[in-house]
Amino acid sequence: MFDITKKDNSTVVITGRFDASQTKIAENLFSTITTSCTVDFANLEYISSAGLGVLIAAYKRLNKAGFSMKIINMSNHIKDIFHYARLDKIFDIQ
Repeated sequence: MFDITKKDNSTVVITGRFDASQTKIAENLFSTITTSCTVDFANLEYISSAGLGVLIAAYKRLNKAGFSMKIINMSNHIKDIFHYARLDKIFDIQ
């Protein structure tokens, strides 16, 4: 199961398993984000390299425009993935 929703123009909630089969849905939603945003991982169970790629692309686009992306409520398992990929050095993780 996967779900991605925009609570408002600055908060994205991702739920379930974010893998390659879900990238188009996520890319479409992230393309609608035009300001700094918060991504809530409270119910994210899994993220693949394809899912990480979507987040990185969105981060780069926002950063280039002078905006930021913050990730909140990250589980220890997902935090380990970001650490091993050294993405914890790029993203604002809270």
